[in-house]
Amino acid sequence: MAQNALEVRRIGPGRTVVRPPSRIAWPAIGSVAVGVVVLLVAMASRYGYYRDELYFRMLSEHPALGYVDQPPLTPWLAGLATHLFGDTAVGIRVPAALCAAAAVVLVAMIAAELGGSARAQVIAALGTAGSCYVLLVGHTLLTSSFDLVAWLVVALFALKALLRSEGKWWLWAGVAVGLSLYNKYLIALFGLGLLVSLLVAGPRRVLVSRWLLAGVGIALVIGAPNILYQATHDWPQLKMAAALGADGNSDRNRLFMLPGQLILVGLPLAPIWIAGLVGLFKRPGTRAVALSFPVALALVFAAGGRMDYAAPLLFVLLAAGCVGLDTWAFSRGRRRLVAWALALNTGLSVVLTLPVLPESVIAHTPIPMANVEVRDSVGWPELAHQVRGVVAGLPAGEQPVLLAQDYGEAGALARWPDGLPAVYSGHNELATWLPPESATTAVAVGINPDLLAPGFAQCATVGTVELGADVGNQAQHAPIVVCTGRQWSWQHLWPRLVHLG
Repeated sequence: MAQNALEVRRIGPGRTVVRPPSRIAWPAIGSVAVGVVVLLVAMASRYGYYRDELYFRMLSEHPALGYVDQPPLTPWLAGLATHLFGDTAVGIRVPAALCAAAAVVLVAMIAAELGGSARAQVIAALGTAGSCYVLLVGHTLLTSSFDLVAWLVVALFALKALLRSEGKWWLWAGVAVGLSLYNKYLIALFGLGLLVSLLVAGPRRVLVSRWLLAGVGIALVIGAPNILYQATHDWPQLKMAAALGADGNSDRNRLFMLPGQLILVGLPLAPIWIAGLVGLFKRPGTRAVALSFPVALALVFAAGGRMDYAAPLLFVLLAAGCVGLDTWAFSRGRRRLVAWALALNTGLSVVLTLPVLPESVIAHTPIPMANVEVRDSVGWPELAHQVRGVVAGLPAGEQPVLLAQDYGEAGALARWPDGLPAVYSGHNELATWLPPESATTAVAVGINPDLLAPGFAQCATVGTVELGADVGNQAQHAPIVVCTGRQWSWQHLWPRLVHLG
């Protein structure tokens, strides 16, 4: 075995221990992973689709090599999931639950790679399974669901390459990065952070290793079709990034960036991952991986991105912290303390991220303010029902189209059509699909009538969206507008409705 894998670590005055990679405790880790899947699938039917899931469902019906706001992998998998498991909230969420289970296994594997015993691996698995972030992205199908797995896979391969001095693992890291580019481009943050960290903290010789260079080459080759799509479509992802940067949330994101890191895993477990960060810094073979977290976080902060963009690295630190925790003298009292911390963290995370409370109750709690997935998972069938009533009230012979302000409203109308006409929206990728010129009447949801009025003979607000339990869904109280006698072509009118965000 390579020398780095047998590195000696000091754990106390005059005491040292050799910690090579450990055998993975598959039965225990597998049990935790299966438990996570069972919990998430059991809860998947509560409330309803999240707005992003409704959007992915629409995109999956129009397969493409890329979209203006994202790569294609998540919409593809959304379509596959609905085909295999049913066109329901449960069906579309099965891949997300499997991603959560994969994260549990990968964090335990990272703990084993760092020399953690079976106990350390189980603590790491339980901490991951009961964290806010993993339960959130495991309950709802998001691009972050697959991004979490990709970052952890790359981190595991990087640790294997560094600790075992086996360069072949950089090739597999390159494969993981290349595939991840089809889901989200944030993996570049980790890659850049790791390269900068190797330059700063070493071992610098890795930077000129043919294995690392080959891994970078593999990532570029695998990701080339996706990059080519961006180049041939005028770099839509850059326009999307600019739109997100102009949405006014950058300062708020920066304000919550650091305190948010304490919440993503869960406050009771924060001391463990912080200790893991310190422990990785102290270990020469892993310093670059430790430094990649603050580097990636600094890049996100500079860009004004969301506090969860570098969240997967927190679980690498959690794994390291659990390995260090295992060297702690585990008296009965300390075992109880760790058990209570895991239980408390899991309980808080479940209440905050999963639909355990009735909709009528959740509306009177602060949970919707903290969890946008809760806010935008309630009320969509009611929206479709209200719009159906408006369409039914139009004069006989009218053949309208539906217009929606954003992809959540459009997705709801597409999911529960029941005789409704086709729906169109100027939001993100949906803006590439224009209504037919034969349509001269429009029923619009959430669109400011002033945007539509110049193109029609008459526009009137006929109601507002009312979604029952008011949990703060973005569509709540949005106007429902009927416009008749279209005077402008859709080609002329459409630019007024197009927006990114």
